[in-house]
Amino acid sequence: MEHIIITNNLSKKYKDAYRVKDVDLKIPKNTVYGFLGPNGAGKSTTLKMILGLVKPTEGSITVFGKVANDKNRLEILRDVGSLIESPSYYGHLTAVENLKIVQTLRDVPEKNINKVLEIVRLDNQKNKKVNEYSLGMKQRLGLAAALLNFPKLLILDEPTNGLDPAGIQEMRELISSLPKKYDMTVVVSSHLLSEIDQMADTLGIINHGELIFQDNLKILHERSNHKLAIRTLDNAKSRIILNSYGMDCEVESEYLLLPQISDDFIIKCNKLFYENKIMILRMEERKKSLEDIFLELTGKAVSL
Repeated sequence: MEHIIITNNLSKKYKDAYRVKDVDLKIPKNTVYGFLGPNGAGKSTTLKMILGLVKPTEGSITVFGKVANDKNRLEILRDVGSLIESPSYYGHLTAVENLKIVQTLRDVPEKNINKVLEIVRLDNQKNKKVNEYSLGMKQRLGLAAALLNFPKLLILDEPTNGLDPAGIQEMRELISSLPKKYDMTVVVSSHLLSEIDQMADTLGIINHGELIFQDNLKILHERSNHKLAIRTLDNAKSRIILNSYGMDCEVESEYLLLPQISDDFIIKCNKLFYENKIMILRMEERKKSLEDIFLELTGKAVSL
């Protein structure tokens, strides 16, 4: 698999404390990579190091197959777009006028302005002063500026911060569409697992400056451990019967937990209970939520 970004032992130390420690990122091409972690975990510092805004204390960063350094930084950044923290704009100017400044600085075709405004759905508001924009519209304008050079790599730091539910949904759909439509790799950071779950293909979780998980999002879902929870009028007898047929079960509160949820397995359980005259009060599927898994990995509550 080709990787757009590879970091090796990437670290950033402030005084005597590491904000980022030995982070090895591998970000696949043409995917949405979710960079997840609690507030203060080191997400923004890591992204700023990749963009050359913060100098690493240790480690290396490879982007587009080139080891980033002071000499080739500008060459690499020509194919990178970014929105870090809150977007910058001139409130007394229109969206078109703001993007014209960026277009001139980045030396990209002027026709790109209307293209990106259409992508972020601001084409009908392009001649309105930005001071009159809602927060969601300002976020979309920031995204339009990041897209202006149609980069190979787009880095977004908490792009849905402060948006209402409709704005979050709109931003999420837009980000998810970029790899396929524009041959683009998107790195998006968030402290909201539920948000990343609906956008990303691959996930990296950082906590206390250290990368504690990195893999396809499906792998994280597989940790959910689906189980069948059964409550009967006689759980003790039920457990003995299930065990005698090699169906190991755990006891949790008033329920018996079995490790399978297939239809055939459920039919088999029902048949055993019927034959042994055991009344079933409740039968349900149980699984760990992604939030539970995140909590296990980070040891702290996740924002939802």
